[in-house]
Amino acid sequence: MKRRDFIKLAGVSAALFPVAPSVFGQEVIPQRRHTYRLTYKIDLPATGKKARLWLPLPDTNDTPHQFSQGSVWSGNADIARFDNVPGTTSPMFYGEWRGSGPRTVSVSSVVKTSDRFVDLSRYSERGAIPSDIKHFLQPTKHIPVDGIVRKTALSIVKEANAQSPLQKAQAVYNWVVDNSYRDPAARGCGRGDIKSMLESGNLGGKSADLNALFVGLTRAAGVPARDHYGIRIDESAAHKSLGQSDDVSTAQHCRAEFYLAGLGWVPVDPADVRQLALDENLPITHPRVAELREKLFGSWEMNWVAFNHGRDITLARDSVLGELSFFMYPQAEVSGHQQDSLEPAEFTYKIVSLQLVGTGIKF
Repeated sequence: MKRRDFIKLAGVSAALFPVAPSVFGQEVIPQRRHTYRLTYKIDLPATGKKARLWLPLPDTNDTPHQFSQGSVWSGNADIARFDNVPGTTSPMFYGEWRGSGPRTVSVSSVVKTSDRFVDLSRYSERGAIPSDIKHFLQPTKHIPVDGIVRKTALSIVKEANAQSPLQKAQAVYNWVVDNSYRDPAARGCGRGDIKSMLESGNLGGKSADLNALFVGLTRAAGVPARDHYGIRIDESAAHKSLGQSDDVSTAQHCRAEFYLAGLGWVPVDPADVRQLALDENLPITHPRVAELREKLFGSWEMNWVAFNHGRDITLARDSVLGELSFFMYPQAEVSGHQQDSLEPAEFTYKIVSLQLVGTGIKF
């Protein structure tokens, strides 16, 4: 039997109420706005008695740069629901099949984006960190803030003579860009295990490694910071290697933010600076890289959507998946065996992005 469902996962639209500048970093909203349909197409193996599926969906905590217009599903799952990632308010889809045979599902989300820019010249060091933001000073399993992480962070801050939170975040950002490198051999987007990276001295990795390095060191320096796990959904207007469209099955990408009291969350992406340098075989001092380096401390090109910023995620206590460092890829198990989320062909999933024109609510 074919089932269909619809849900607007967000609460009250950002289009209906004004947004406090302190929440989103007094962002200056450019006019370049786009609407996309992001679709998962899943076809799990037909063997075995039971199969389970979890999909991360675009964040429904609407902001001036990302606004969700809901998700729909179709397919033959025996159980299907839109839910939250455990322990968070971030959305996900869950599907379950209780017998053998074809197992298919399609899940589509419509999301609007607008390029993001925070004017750091407005920062004045006044104000206190809100209590709910202090959570982002705490350690996680793979992002500790003591030991070698704290030692490294204090060394970075001291060497840069950084005094304010903004100066500390800038010093950490520069240090990550200068000392890390993109490692194309890392699977997926990496593991984000910064303690191991610092202890080994091997600061190579991909976006979930390099941006986690920024987050951990920034937290250890006393500035709230967090990862954002998501996916590229369109070509980049400036750098071909920093975009992807149509089939985006392998376009997952992690970004980062830090928080300034009185200003709000500030976007950064040191990993993309290193990706451009590698993909175009350019030194870190090349003008193209230097320009992007400056740009990505305070802005994001929104050819990308965020899913969530959770760490150490357990999707289900009775699942063979165990604890995930982060939830950015589709996850599934068939007859108690985990599917390889980093191999779309083996897993048999495809993620497609389509730009829409002239649809939906303006924001």
